[in-house]
Amino acid sequence: MSTRSQGSAGEESAVHYLEANGFTVLGRNVYVGHLEIDILATDDAHLIFAEVKTRRQYPDQPSRFGRPADSVDTRKRARLISAVRIFLREHAREYENLIPNIDIIEVYLDPAADANYRVLDIRHFRNAINGMR
Repeated sequence: MSTRSQGSAGEESAVHYLEANGFTVLGRNVYVGHLEIDILATDDAHLIFAEVKTRRQYPDQPSRFGRPADSVDTRKRARLISAVRIFLREHAREYENLIPNIDIIEVYLDPAADANYRVLDIRHFRNAINGMR
């Protein structure tokens, strides 16, 4: 499984997870200029900008790379905040009644699976990245 197909599988799994948990998914791979937002979704009160990180590893087994969310470093956080701010400026009236949150969704895929993927776990960190207010 290539890194690109692994990422797509993770995003698809995250979309299903969000929908199963009462969120309405508005878009995937939303571009704001050259910046990308993996998933745009809403619940009753929030506009969710979700960053999805997918790894082929067992959820509770240590990895030399750490947890998937650990790869959202300072630079990536700054890019996400910039993308969200631009998006909100461009769509201010459309979403003015919703509170913006930047969430991180970790997707763990079975490392023993060959060509296909099998989701072992999904972990959703609400409002994981601050800096929107």
